[in-house]
Amino acid sequence: QVHLVESGGGLVQPGGSLRLSCAASGSIVSINSMGWHRQAPGKQRELVAAITRGGSTNYADSVKGRFTISRDNAKNTVYLRMNSLKPEDTAVYYCNAGPAIGYSTNYWGQGTQVTVSS
Repeated sequence: QVHLVESGGGLVQPGGSLRLSCAASGSIVSINSMGWHRQAPGKQRELVAAITRGGSTNYADSVKGRFTISRDNAKNTVYLRMNSLKPEDTAVYYCNAGPAIGYSTNYWGQGTQVTVSS
């Protein structure tokens, strides 16, 4: 079992920045990729960014050049630095941990609200 705890959401003006953090605890060996998804009202949950244990990254086209995902394997923590935020970035952001080889469970955090508004 893996427990994910997110922090860092909030209200920010357009053009501003936020950093989200997600700390994993429990059976860390059972996970590999960690990342962030988001869900806006009335929309499907979508991938924002992901990073493997080895550091390979993947970004949604809508956030490339503005968001940066990073990971501290020693702290079992993944970060999402969000710059140049836009109103359309408003959503609940969920931390996700995908299974390592030999495991099958996908884990989710409770979500943190990010609101971009003036």
